[in-house]
Amino acid sequence: MKSWLRAGAWLSIGLIAGCAGNNVRPPPATAAAPFDLGGRIVVRDREHGFTGALRWEYRAQNDEIWFSTPLGQSFAHLQADADGAALTTADGKQYRAASVESLIQSALGWRFPIAPLRYWVGGTPAPGMAEDQIERDHAGRLTRLVQDRWQVGFSYAQDTATTPSRLEAASDDAVIRLVIDRFEPPSP
Repeated sequence: MKSWLRAGAWLSIGLIAGCAGNNVRPPPATAAAPFDLGGRIVVRDREHGFTGALRWEYRAQNDEIWFSTPLGQSFAHLQADADGAALTTADGKQYRAASVESLIQSALGWRFPIAPLRYWVGGTPAPGMAEDQIERDHAGRLTRLVQDRWQVGFSYAQDTATTPSRLEAASDDAVIRLVIDRFEPPSP
């Protein structure tokens, strides 16, 4: 019986050692939970800026975002999926690109880090990106995070809130301020 146990132990050690040298990758990052968000946004960089309203529907790697002026007039409509992104401005001009980030940069002139923002608006760090200087409040909610060269601050409207009501993300050349008025699961 002891020989069987020893053989099993050596086999286990061999399997573990074999896996260590095979570039075993961690599981892929999970997708952000779907949401429907409504709020107000300010985006500023060295040359451009935008202040207005934002409606963002996110479902399984598909984004649809409406930007409106402070008076409610449509400014731009963005649709994105795994095949790329398309943006239509209020004057009917259409732009296309492989990613939302490159599309917004080329069409509107400012940075919009959509991939991590999908997580930040829900109050969580984006997976697969380095995290530094994480700070949490007494309830364990994120209050500050540095990720992908963005310094992100989170504020909550109530002590019982699980998602932030305000978010400020600043990099060396851009600032995004987002007031989240509504954050809920998407309608079916």
